[in-house]
Amino acid sequence: MKDLDLLNKNNERFIYQFESGSNILMATKNLKIYYGDTLAMQNADLQFKKNSITALIGPSGSGKSTFLRSLDRMNDGVAITKGQIYYRGIDINRPEIDVYEVRRRIGMVFQRPNPFAKSIYENIAFALKRRGMHDKKKLDEVVEKSLRQAAIWDQVKDDLNKSALSLSGGQAQRVCIARALAVQPDVLLLDEPASALDPISTAQIEETLIDLKKDYTIIIVTHNMEQASRLSDYTVFFNLGQAIEYNTTKEIFTTPKVKLTENYVSGNFG
Repeated sequence: MKDLDLLNKNNERFIYQFESGSNILMATKNLKIYYGDTLAMQNADLQFKKNSITALIGPSGSGKSTFLRSLDRMNDGVAITKGQIYYRGIDINRPEIDVYEVRRRIGMVFQRPNPFAKSIYENIAFALKRRGMHDKKKLDEVVEKSLRQAAIWDQVKDDLNKSALSLSGGQAQRVCIARALAVQPDVLLLDEPASALDPISTAQIEETLIDLKKDYTIIIVTHNMEQASRLSDYTVFFNLGQAIEYNTTKEIFTTPKVKLTENYVSGNFG
């Protein structure tokens, strides 16, 4: 979104105040998502605070990934999304919004590492080149910065021309994180980014995300309750296509307000 105010034709502003003195970067309101005639998601009025990590938890099929993908319009063409998705006060679910610019500002990392069949360097530089950056020095700087942010520069700096497909799962996932960071997003969405990784790689990904939250707002889907409790600042519990409870992670895991949430986080669900 090259100019947020130009896209905001009606001068509409909708800034949530999550708690006194703190701004919200994203929020959803009246959100309903349909697959054909089937209502897959509703009752998910949520707010996402800047420079925090929010975990989306819940059983399989509860709507977590459907909700996550709506935040950068990844459901377009697959599902019908009604309601408002606010980013910096702008409803990005409106038809006139530049979806490709939305996805630059709101990056996505998927469940399984999906590096391009290109060199490590080209994985990071590809989108930059498509956007018109061809200065080698600038590209080199962004590639290095992104790989450093994803905590993998020291491992790959001497092998940048090597195929990214030759990397281990954990390394490949961090390259995918670096690829998302290269275009300088505000928000990073992650759909179970460590589910296919071993415990050591998982711990490294978690450490990386905790470090990244000083510069980014992170929203992560996870089935791992321990991961959610140690990684996130806020947690949302989903069930049957609805956000059942949203609170600080400490409150969700120690004193949840809803019995269904208590059952899920304590392992007594189902």
